[in-house]
Amino acid sequence: MLDFNKIVNKMLKKWWNIIFKEDIFDIIDPEQKEKYQSYLDKTIYRLKAEKIIISIKSWVYIIPESWDFELNEIDLIEKYYLKLLKKYISYYVGSSYFISGKKSLELQLKDYSVPEKISIINRSLNKKIKVGNYEIIFKTISWNLERKKINLYAKLSFFTDTILIDGLEFKVASLELALLEASVVSIGEVGVDISLLNKAIKKYAKVFKKETFSELGKYKFIMSFNRLKELSKNIDKDLYELFLDIIKQNGGLFIGEGLRGF
Repeated sequence: MLDFNKIVNKMLKKWWNIIFKEDIFDIIDPEQKEKYQSYLDKTIYRLKAEKIIISIKSWVYIIPESWDFELNEIDLIEKYYLKLLKKYISYYVGSSYFISGKKSLELQLKDYSVPEKISIINRSLNKKIKVGNYEIIFKTISWNLERKKINLYAKLSFFTDTILIDGLEFKVASLELALLEASVVSIGEVGVDISLLNKAIKKYAKVFKKETFSELGKYKFIMSFNRLKELSKNIDKDLYELFLDIIKQNGGLFIGEGLRGF
């Protein structure tokens, strides 16, 4: 078992990072968790008292910069948000995920602001994690086909990009998939952001991959295609025709009048 100073030295090598309680266990002795539980609790208390770590949630800590102690809770979480998000993603689902919904389209548009809620599509986990004012939502995605529920993660994970943000890699829905997902209301989101959809359509109308839209049309996005069809009507005729054809090919119903559901 390591003494306190050696624990501190090891932790300071992880400076400016997020750690979980079990990470501290691993530093002390991962094979003796039950034996050293009392020692761990006392160590964490001392680490907080000596400002080696800051607690932001039960079992979740920041190894801070010295000036972080001057930040309030909200600003502190916002500063470490990306590291926190990456930590939770790695812990729960590893590399088998992608960011979806409205935030995925914002990321494709180079908007890296901290969202109040973010959806993480994965193979099997449905879980909400609240940290301060922010919520990370792990969820599965399925499609009903002939009364059989099909998990779509494996199919949709093919349509993803890896985006580098402040030195951290995140898997994000591709531009085309992100546009479709932002056209429906995801868990934790309120309404559909028309201005965001219009911005994306105007900016990328000529570079969207038509074959990707056609492939995605086989799944659960007819409502999205209907909405995007209406929005693109006065922006890009070719895109409008593409969405119209995809709806026809996949037996979708036409909305047309007033963008029902917005």
